Amino acid sequence: MLNFISPKILAVLQIIMALGIFRFWFIWFRTEHKESWLPAGYMEHEEVFVYPDSVMSILMIIAAVLLFMDLPLGQSLTLVCGGMMLFLTVIDIAYFAHHGLFAPEKGGRENWGLVFPMILMSALMIFRFL
Repeated sequence: MLNFISPKILAVLQIIMALGIFRFWFIWFRTEHKESWLPAGYMEHEEVFVYPDSVMSILMIIAAVLLFMDLPLGQSLTLVCGGMMLFLTVIDIAYFAHHGLFAPEKGGRENWGLVFPMILMSALMIFRFL
């Protein structure tokens, strides 16, 4: 469907996104989250995402390697990763919206900065190989 994007370009984007996710968690765990507007249970809610995000990121790197090697499994695994990313992003969007965390005074710009690239990347991974 998005045949104008080559599998190798998508593979590069997957690696960049995976490294960005690892970087996000590296910084997140080294930052204090004591803003008065954060909802109760924020830390507990967010920190469990490191596990599925890590699995997804590792799978994206594997899928990217397979795409570079022109192996069909790379396309299938990319679709799986796209679905994983979309699912996790929908959870983030619902949580942020439910708690008003898209409001500018509650880190809205940063939160949109997290979910928008994830929406875009999941769409690229899904629609490239449909």
